[in-house]
Order: sequence, then C-alpha cells, then structure tokens
Amino acid sequence: MAYNKPDDKQSLDVLKHAIDIGCTFWDSADIYGRGHNEELLARVLKDHRKDIFLCTKFGFTFQLYEPGTQGTFGTGNIGINGSPDYVRKAAEASLARLGTDYIDLYYQHRMDPSVPIEDTVNTLAELVKEGKVRYIGLSECTPEDIRRAHKVHPISAVQVEYSPWSAHIETNGVLNTCRELGITVVAYSPLGRGFMTGQIRSIDDLDEDDWRRTNPRFKPEHFENNLKLVDAFSKMAKKHGCTSAQLALAWLLVQEPNMVLLPGTKKIKYLDENFGASQVKLSDEDIKKLRTLVDSANIMGERY
Repeated sequence: MAYNKPDDKQSLDVLKHAIDIGCTFWDSADIYGRGHNEELLARVLKDHRKDIFLCTKFGFTFQLYEPGTQGTFGTGNIGINGSPDYVRKAAEASLARLGTDYIDLYYQHRMDPSVPIEDTVNTLAELVKEGKVRYIGLSECTPEDIRRAHKVHPISAVQVEYSPWSAHIETNGVLNTCRELGITVVAYSPLGRGFMTGQIRSIDDLDEDDWRRTNPRFKPEHFENNLKLVDAFSKMAKKHGCTSAQLALAWLLVQEPNMVLLPGTKKIKYLDENFGASQVKLSDEDIKKLRTLVDSANIMGERY
C-alpha cells in the first residue's frame, strides 16, 4: 500500500529485492488499489510462493479498480461486510487475484457491527478446514472482539497501529489481551505513516494526491507540535549512528518480542534501511529514555 499512486515496475523491484534480503512476510488487502495490489503480488508470487508468508485482508466492500485509475484506495463508496457469504466471496476473489490456492494469514480488516464476530470467524474456520487459509487474524479490533473470536477458532495475529506516536494499544487492553492469549501482534504504520522518518518537515513535502494531507495529525495546526517527538528521536538516532526510522523500529522491537513490524515502502533504499533496524542495539538506559520520550509526547490529532 502506498500513500499516492504507485509505480508497478518500482514496486516489483522492491518486492524482488525483499526476497533477496529475506524480507518474506508480505501483507496486502483486497482494498489496496481495489484489488490491484494483490494482482501485483501475484506477478512475483508465481515464482516464489513457497518463499513468502502471504497475508491479506477482507472486510471493506469496494468496486474493483479500472486499469490506469487506481490509487491508494481507488474511488467510490466503501462499506464494511463480515457476513459469511461475503467472507467466502472475498476469499475466493483474493485467491484468484493472488494466483494462489492458499493464504497463509487471512485477516478481518475491520469489524462489522451488524454481524456477530462468531459468524464471521466460523466461516474463516471453514476456509481453514478447506485448506484455503492457514491462519486467522483480526485487524483494528477491541479486546472483546479478540476474546470472542478466539473462542470460536484460534486467532493467530492481531494487526493494529503501533508506533512511538500511536502507542494506544498499550493502554486499551489490546496488547495485554494478545499477550495473555499468545497472539502475535502485527504493527502497521510503525513509522507513523512516515512521520517518524524525519523526512517530512511540512505538509508541502507531501504530494498533492497524498491522502495524508487529510489526516488530522498532519494538519497544519498539529504538525509543528508532532514534530517534537520526531526531532527528539532524530537527535538520539545520531548518537547511535542510525536513522530516526531505524531507532523507532528498534524501540518497537524491544516492546513486544512476539511482534511483526510492517513498515511499508516504495523504494529499495528505504527497505534496506528499515530492515537494518534489527541491527540497532539499545541499552536499558536507551530504552528508558525512549520510553520517557514516547510517554511525555503530546501528540495532537486523531489517528484517522
């Protein structure tokens, strides 16, 4: 998923390089590019399916993209559907676009308040029995959602936003519930939608069609305040000989051992940079200082 219109060749180069360096936990969703993202992955998966742990998501209803017009999410109205019939239909459509006969980890992207989660997970469990899905996950859910779903079928992963500027899962019960039940946390936007890289210094650094321009935390009235945390991380990163992005990722890695990070990128150089975060060593004192920075940060603006 990108923040503006993607370049297919560039994206394919990044995917192939990811395989070369051992970055093989791939996350997609049917809504990304209105199906285009999954089709793009298929072009690489056809020769490397056994090398990739493939994750995708369902739950948003949408119209498929028209070639040449797809963007991050495409255009038109988006709804949410977790009904059994839709789950099966969405899974079959993703399998076809991905060009594979199984999905390693299949998430419910958003919870459907009109459908009991037990009904949704029951259908996912059927897909597991049929061999079309290996593991079941939830995304952007509550502790209650997790517990109810887990009673029907083991939930293997919960995907949630988690970064130095979005650490809400530490206090809303999601992280503790995952720890209690032995569920892997998959952190999306671990760099705060690119904010923690330090490369975005003003709203003008974003393309005109970049959806982050509408995000509350990127609004002019919040921007300067939110830069304070980034600058503090950047200052500490220099002492470690790493980038602000690498420090942010390294900090997350020590917060929860049973966690996977999803720092998306469109460029090989940033893929290498992000992957290198695992080599950043933090002392107990470093971790304590970073925790203080995160806890004292007064991040302004809602996440969406």
